[in-house]
Amino acid sequence: MKRIYLDNNATTAVRTEVLEAMLPFYREQFGNPSSIHWAGRSVSEAVEEARERVARLLNARPEEIVFTSCGSESNSLALRGSVDFFEARDRHVITTAVEHPAVLNSVRFLEKQGVAVTVLPVDGDGLVDLEQLEVAIRPDTILISAMWGNNETGTLFPVAEIGAIARRHKIRFHTDAVQAIGRVPVDVQAAEVDLLSLSGHKFGAPKGVGALYVRKGTGLTPLIHGGHQERGRRAGTLNVPGIVGLGVASELATADLDRQVPRIRALRDRLEAGILSRISEVRVNGHRQQRLPNTLNVSFAYIEGEAILLFLDMQGVAASSGSACMSDSFGNSHVIDAMGVDPMMANSSIRFGLGPDTDEEDIDFVLEILPPIIKKLRDMSPFYSEKAAG
Repeated sequence: MKRIYLDNNATTAVRTEVLEAMLPFYREQFGNPSSIHWAGRSVSEAVEEARERVARLLNARPEEIVFTSCGSESNSLALRGSVDFFEARDRHVITTAVEHPAVLNSVRFLEKQGVAVTVLPVDGDGLVDLEQLEVAIRPDTILISAMWGNNETGTLFPVAEIGAIARRHKIRFHTDAVQAIGRVPVDVQAAEVDLLSLSGHKFGAPKGVGALYVRKGTGLTPLIHGGHQERGRRAGTLNVPGIVGLGVASELATADLDRQVPRIRALRDRLEAGILSRISEVRVNGHRQQRLPNTLNVSFAYIEGEAILLFLDMQGVAASSGSACMSDSFGNSHVIDAMGVDPMMANSSIRFGLGPDTDEEDIDFVLEILPPIIKKLRDMSPFYSEKAAG
């Protein structure tokens, strides 16, 4: 059976170049980078080379990169580390209703600790209103956290404008850029970002490694206490193979912006146009222009998304209904709900995440099998029967 992977927003395959770069650090170069002898020094040099590569990807300085285990840890360190750094009793944080659970659950934790939290709504395209953001800022606001690109719909936030607002009010700005890296240009200087989270497995590095950009002069209280690693910002022995892989993936991601991204965008548009022309009563979720080039989120009236995914899987096609971190939960996507999508439509949302290995044959196969799947499920749906009878 043909297998097609269209869930690259959940995770990506480790790239061949990345794997080859990592392998020596499991055996030949196995030292602890904190050791001062020969076995540690060569490994430490590899870690610092990877730090430089990640910094170049973001237009940052190497010393501003903190290696972590994943995007969720990076988000938690940015949010909780910032709040703890400001020891004043009155602290206020602003975020948006469509953030990844790693951000939303972190701010809920902070709220229980007495931190005031404002969650901004979004419009039908999933965009935040900058005027509402300005109004939400208070004298005790210490942090704004707004994602670069949405993990479910692909909608891109106006991060440069948000960064300018934060700078004008002298508030630090954090962005979850986990989905944006390798798909759109990410420049922390142009966007005036103070803290930025990324995760290696979203762009060809292995699972279990991520990074947090921390602008020079931005104080953070560490979440993990112990040794002096990462300039005292994150204790623990470094995941050297993963960090080396993250460095190589960062270098490849820069090249892919010109080489791969236009091709992937064209395939995404081909998939979208094919669905809209062959299937009726379909809604594209998210902004049609301001979105990640690899992401398509669509809803099909009268049926459930889970059923669509099961039928696709039986044909060898892997897609998803939203965030991989919420795939075992019940109910509609909080992102789609926040956009005001009708519950009947929201329940049928499907996310296609294209990647470097996606080709025209894959897209044409999906367009061949999807219309009969939707027809079959609608014929079985009592809601569709009521509509036809009416």
